[in-house]
Amino acid sequence: MEHELADIRAAAIAAIQAADSVDAIEEIRIRYLGRKGSLTLLLRSLGNIPAEQRAAAGKRANEFKNEIESALEQKKNELTSTAARDLLRAQWIDVTLDCATATQREDLGRLHPISQIQYEIEDIFASMGFEILDGPEVETDYYNFEALNMPRHHPARDMQDTFWTEDGNLLRTHTSAIQIRGMEKVSPPFRIVGPGRVFRYESTDASHENTFYQVEGMMVDRDINVAHLIFVMKQLLKEIFQREAVVRLRPGYFPFVEPGFELDIQCLICNGAGCSVCRQSGWVELLPCGLVHPNVLRMGGIDPKEWSGFAFGLGLNRLVMMKYGINDIRHFLSGDIRFLRQF
Repeated sequence: MEHELADIRAAAIAAIQAADSVDAIEEIRIRYLGRKGSLTLLLRSLGNIPAEQRAAAGKRANEFKNEIESALEQKKNELTSTAARDLLRAQWIDVTLDCATATQREDLGRLHPISQIQYEIEDIFASMGFEILDGPEVETDYYNFEALNMPRHHPARDMQDTFWTEDGNLLRTHTSAIQIRGMEKVSPPFRIVGPGRVFRYESTDASHENTFYQVEGMMVDRDINVAHLIFVMKQLLKEIFQREAVVRLRPGYFPFVEPGFELDIQCLICNGAGCSVCRQSGWVELLPCGLVHPNVLRMGGIDPKEWSGFAFGLGLNRLVMMKYGINDIRHFLSGDIRFLRQF
């Protein structure tokens, strides 16, 4: 019995000294002191030895048990302290350091201002019961022109300054194409908006770009009139600018609406005094709109004798310019990080 106790003690102490983790210490404790551990089983067998040896063997076994428990606790504390120090070295941070004076900083990413205003507009329209739709940027002639009451050789096509592809398709010149695709999927009454990027083959200046963003919208129901259109547009602008916007309607020709209008907003850059953005007029052309032409409804499979509607195309770039006081539309695609960091 004496030799067995000594062997167990020596093996346990050696294992404890070699342990390199708190988990290893726990495994050693179970191996020697657990319910089925070596020392525990030996203690249970004390009743099998002669009575005159039992007291001495029991005393020695308890001494070894206490020694092993003490060694386990000491090694566990040592490993815990070492792990804590290693963690502090690996994840150390000086909480008193002024981030403004730090030599290394990671810049957080952010949404482009056009994306920000697009998501805001989507939320506003969704709150008014509009469904958000999407469509391809490379379109067919049918969806971009023909279904919008612009058949081949129609003079209104010349107003679009179109990028054509070699296979006869085109880069969509307006998001009105989303309306046509939408009418193929939904039945009246409905309210839909389609945001997206559009392309025009034209010269750039402070208020014109060859690649820009629009939100196209349409509402079809019974007995829709111009008053419904004006109300929705003014409600939208009020939510975006957080104030009443001064707007005006001018007659405008667009093949897909009749009557058609140009909705202008009083320039928020100069408050109507005149600047480069509004071309010294005090007004910014914001969106074409009007009542949906009966031919467009027919192309969408809707009977114009039963249903009517209004449609509009909102220029996101110009809306962002009005909201944030940006005086040149070309900033949006410039890739200038200094500009984008302002939003």
